[in-house]
Amino acid sequence: MRSLGEKLFFDRALSANGTLSCAMCHIPAQGFASNQSALSIGMEGRSLRRNAPSLYNVVFKQYLFHDGRETDLVAQVWGPLLTPDEMANPGIGPLLERLRKDPAYGPLFDAAFPGEGPTMTTMGRAIAAYEATLLRGDSRFDRAVFGGDKNALTAQEWRGYEIFVSKGGCSACHRIDESSALFTDRSWHNNGAAFRRRQETDAVRVELAPGVVKDVRLAAAGFSQASQRNDVGRFEITNDPADRWAYVTPTLRGVKDSWPYMHDGGMKTLEEVVEFYDNGGGANPALDQKIKPLGLSTEERAALVAFLRTL
Repeated sequence: MRSLGEKLFFDRALSANGTLSCAMCHIPAQGFASNQSALSIGMEGRSLRRNAPSLYNVVFKQYLFHDGRETDLVAQVWGPLLTPDEMANPGIGPLLERLRKDPAYGPLFDAAFPGEGPTMTTMGRAIAAYEATLLRGDSRFDRAVFGGDKNALTAQEWRGYEIFVSKGGCSACHRIDESSALFTDRSWHNNGAAFRRRQETDAVRVELAPGVVKDVRLAAAGFSQASQRNDVGRFEITNDPADRWAYVTPTLRGVKDSWPYMHDGGMKTLEEVVEFYDNGGGANPALDQKIKPLGLSTEERAALVAFLRTL
């Protein structure tokens, strides 16, 4: 089942025009995220609203996607496959029919799901089985904190760990438990990043080239913004005002590899992220109460970044 899921994950034929695969946004060498663009690139080069989240340890997540709209790893597969701006399949049937006609997939589905073949469920289960193997652990942090090897971290990294769990308040959301650490509380929070972006400009973020993002005031250029959809995070799922601009807490496993950061890829470096939180996030009416100015020194900021690179 895993090998079938891996083949599906990397297969561009799963998109409507045969140009996109899951792995083109979730790149193994880039933390199963994408360093190539702040915003994910979808069908026919369209910039999507959000950054591709890392898939490390995704099997342990309770809420999937930045807004937590799915809770089942098998079901979530179909979101990108059917979204017009992403892989753009017009429906479930046409995609399954293509797989049934593909001689390479027949034996693989028969071996993984005898007597069932390609169905909405078997396809989802196969890709989920592969994604469940994308595990990240046994880092220098793990060897130091859980394995007792005090030499696994440098003095600066140990100082960063102390800040992470105390003065920095990072572990309030990116949890470290007694014997393991997923670095997420499996919840969502408004840290002000989305609200700050909204307040900074009334422009639309346009990706001109990989990694080159420009805020463009479409109205000033004679274009209508009527089709631009504001991103208000978890509120889009719950309609609860308390969830405005709130996004699911991401894992920090492999975080040094999965830049750029935040739901919109608005921060390119860990240094930017630490500075953002040190300054108290982005002030707004629904800002999470855990977010407040930290008063870190230059040395403390550097230590915290050094620690994050060990995860």
